[in-house]
Amino acid sequence: MKLPMEWAKSFAPFEATPAEFAEKMTMTGSKVETFEREADAMSNVVVGRVAATQPHPDSDHLHVIQVDTGAGEPIQIVTGAANLKPGDYAPVALHRSKLPNGAEIRKGKLRGLESNGMLCSLPELCLTTHDFPGSSEEEILVLEEPAEPGSDAAVALGMDDVTFDFEITPNRPDCLSVRGLAREAAATFRVPFKDHTPPEPQGKGDVSTLLSAVVQAETCNRYSAAMVENVRIKPSPRWLRQRLRHAGVRPINNIVDITNYVMLEYGQPMHAFDYAYVNGGKITVRMAKEGEKIVTLDGIERALDPGMMVIADEKGPIAVAGVMGGEYSGVYDTTEKVVFESAAFDGPSVRATSRRLGLRTESSGRFEKGLDPNTAGPALRRALELVVELDAGDIVGGILDDYPRPRAQRTMPLNVAAVNALLGIDVSEKEVIDILTPLDLKVENGVITIPTARADVSRDCDIAEEVVRFVGYNTIPATILSGVAKARPTARQLFEEKCMRVLVGCGLWQCQTYSFYSPAGFDKINLPENDPLRDAVKIMNPFGEETSIMRTTALPSIFEVAARNWAARAESCAVFEQATEYTPTPGEEDLPIERQKLVLAAYGPSWDYAALKGVAEALLEVAGITRWEVRRNDAGTTFHPGRCGDIWVQVPVENAPPELVKLGTLGEVHPAVTESYDIKPRLVAADLSLDLLFEASGATPQFRQLPKFPAITRDLALVAGEDMPAAEIAGAITSAAGKRLESLTLFDVYTGEKIGPGKKSLAYSLVLRDAAATLTDADADEIIGKVLAKLGGMGVALRQ
Repeated sequence: MKLPMEWAKSFAPFEATPAEFAEKMTMTGSKVETFEREADAMSNVVVGRVAATQPHPDSDHLHVIQVDTGAGEPIQIVTGAANLKPGDYAPVALHRSKLPNGAEIRKGKLRGLESNGMLCSLPELCLTTHDFPGSSEEEILVLEEPAEPGSDAAVALGMDDVTFDFEITPNRPDCLSVRGLAREAAATFRVPFKDHTPPEPQGKGDVSTLLSAVVQAETCNRYSAAMVENVRIKPSPRWLRQRLRHAGVRPINNIVDITNYVMLEYGQPMHAFDYAYVNGGKITVRMAKEGEKIVTLDGIERALDPGMMVIADEKGPIAVAGVMGGEYSGVYDTTEKVVFESAAFDGPSVRATSRRLGLRTESSGRFEKGLDPNTAGPALRRALELVVELDAGDIVGGILDDYPRPRAQRTMPLNVAAVNALLGIDVSEKEVIDILTPLDLKVENGVITIPTARADVSRDCDIAEEVVRFVGYNTIPATILSGVAKARPTARQLFEEKCMRVLVGCGLWQCQTYSFYSPAGFDKINLPENDPLRDAVKIMNPFGEETSIMRTTALPSIFEVAARNWAARAESCAVFEQATEYTPTPGEEDLPIERQKLVLAAYGPSWDYAALKGVAEALLEVAGITRWEVRRNDAGTTFHPGRCGDIWVQVPVENAPPELVKLGTLGEVHPAVTESYDIKPRLVAADLSLDLLFEASGATPQFRQLPKFPAITRDLALVAGEDMPAAEIAGAITSAAGKRLESLTLFDVYTGEKIGPGKKSLAYSLVLRDAAATLTDADADEIIGKVLAKLGGMGVALRQ
């Protein structure tokens, strides 16, 4: 909703700069999106008075104009326009001026004569003949009224007003009007609201002898009509044209401008019918009949159905109620009699019709919000008042008004205690009344009378909202909620937050991707044709092929993120996502199974398999999982065979021993996959089940006393088969050493001639400690002996 400042001040005489007005209105609940002043788009443009004109001596189409700009001697300007004469006033762009169309003007020479600026036409000022009727866009604009030479041309042109653009919430249709926003401004700045009550129209004759109006549709709450005869079509006065332009509406002629002006001032859409095209002089508000059609004002033929409300005469529909008039329902230069319509149509009905016709208008947008039927009458009287003021015609006596179910004002008790309890502040009854009264919420004997335009006010919380808007949200002290349960995160939420912190601490960035993608993603990650993951949930109304299925694996999503970073020339990238995967269920009506995953992807100098495995180990540690192992994976299609592994964790089973379950896979991504994503460096990734990680997580870590007795460190250099996993050897050492093994670290791996082909050397450091006594060398030797015995049974020997 656009609000010209000058128009608002005619109702509420506040004093504020545009920035102050925008700030205070926003803080009291009427959000200002932006504001602009037409004059800000131009500079150094003044009013000039033509002192003399003469033809250019060396041109048959140029003219030399002497212009008084209030700076002493007249300045000389050469122009091609021939419509100026001495005594005319025109806008002059001086040397180093800027125009609204972006042009910058400097002095120069034309055909040998100096020209010290430019006389402006309408297009150069971003104006049209609708703004200045009688002018030509091909000629210099001659001002309608004299002005002081040298004064700001923006003032003379009516371009100095400020227009505010408000975002109006759906529950405040009363603010879709200048009056509504001006009332808010009056309450905000604590100034009187100067409302205007249109007088009862005084006309000749009786409208009921020329026109009848019948409401048959239940979706029409009120229908009012009046008639004007001897219509005199002409341009509207300048003040009205300027207000319309600043409000974003193009001036047309006096009759059409009146309907638009009233719509903006009252928020009540109106329509003017040429009486000559109302067949039979009878208007009926009814639902459309099957097969009926109408050509609307935009020249398009539209098919109607029985669910659409229309305005009809004896022959058929002449307008779509609340949306747009018919082809012959406008006002023409030949119009002699006009029917003004002011109605209250049902919002949902208008919205449904607008959607089915694919036709949204300023009128339909307002009706959809639910307008007050009690505004229709005053709006019609205001239109008739303007007809008289603008001498646009002669009013026919009487008004047709079909209003079978008048909407009455509502009342509710004023409960100051409830308001204070809701807001957590202490506002007196007098303060509450002083806030409500300027909003037309009158309080008498403890009872609030609610105007019919404020359908959003009905409960104590609504009154509290009105109060806090003007008390100020920033004045409410910060307190803990009372009377409600204190919300706490669940164990799962705390666990997820802990995992996210670990991943961020390891140097990864969290990202968020869509849960749907293209089936082509399966091919890009080398998923086999018969893989169950290709059976995905298909979206019925996708944006396109690229978002047509719900993901069954989040790897394509995280790979796309890595690919975008590589395409943006990022030297390294490490990202993760807490992603949801969707597995379809057999029944068509059943919802898919949702599983939570942690997917990771990284490339760069510091990222390889070992680095990513370290991240996985950090996750397992924070989850409190102590029993886990990594098994080599040689059958990968998405991951590089032999350069990836599966993590298996121990999960508790009710009434049964714990079992090892696959948590996920991590390792280097297959070269064919990185090539399909145009990623040049080696890419490592992990696909881990967050659900299983939580299920397998251990108890909360408990405090353990620092050891009282010293530890013994022993190193073992072992020789094993090249294919034997290091994790298997570590597991055997841990099992044989028992509880007195405090830590085990693999610190060296060697292959070479010294140990023979098909062999590898692994060096482990063992830290041994007894919590109850000091270990002796004999105790340590005994433990090492057990370890070597167990390793020997696996074909692992001590390196000589």
